[in-house]
Amino acid sequence: MFYWMCKYILIGPWLRLFFRPQVVGLEHIPDDGPAILAGNHLSFSDSIFLPLVCPRKIVFLAKSDYFHTPGLKGWLTKLFMSGVGQVPVDRSGGRASEAALRTGLRILGEGKLLGIYPEGTRSPDARLYRGKTGVARMALEAGVTVIPCAMVNTHLIQPPGRVRPSIKRVQIRIGEPLDFSRYEGMAGDRFVLRSMTDEIMYELMQLSGQEYVDMYATKAKRLSADKALEVDPDESALRGTAA
Repeated sequence: MFYWMCKYILIGPWLRLFFRPQVVGLEHIPDDGPAILAGNHLSFSDSIFLPLVCPRKIVFLAKSDYFHTPGLKGWLTKLFMSGVGQVPVDRSGGRASEAALRTGLRILGEGKLLGIYPEGTRSPDARLYRGKTGVARMALEAGVTVIPCAMVNTHLIQPPGRVRPSIKRVQIRIGEPLDFSRYEGMAGDRFVLRSMTDEIMYELMQLSGQEYVDMYATKAKRLSADKALEVDPDESALRGTAA
């Protein structure tokens, strides 16, 4: 109930008024039955604008941090995410990845639309990064199609770390469903999963127009953080002189 109230009464009308979202390819989303919506991930607002234009409810696998942040802000975030039907998953890898997979399969088994970001995290620089193979495994085990959904301009509206959004027009481009039934029974083959995932990411690149980087976004963020911690040699020498 809260999901539909937000979409049509509390939030949706204001988003449509100010951001004027434009959607292309909405006919590719099935009227019923399970499917995976695989999108690029530029901003927190991706999970708001895609459901806004989709006539069916989308259930996203949201990182568990949104549900466990302390304080008033954390409580409000948890209330909102739970109210709109988002499901918390642990993205730390290992056994947590298997649990996330099972959660996704359960949602698909209920005949719902499952929203996934194959990159696993938001892009640090608006480029498209290497996809993780969990989306491919879910598609094979559930026997469903994967629908690529590209978000355009959302990184300009709400870059990572910014609370107050900028007013920019949003576009959502939805591609034709990708049918991987030819790989049925091969969910345990890592080469098949990688090939499927790369095909999904290629479609997202074509739809979004983003530059593709053959590296995981998590690694790119880690390298960027390490680089930021490096101290310039000249600056170190100045500090030594001052000491």
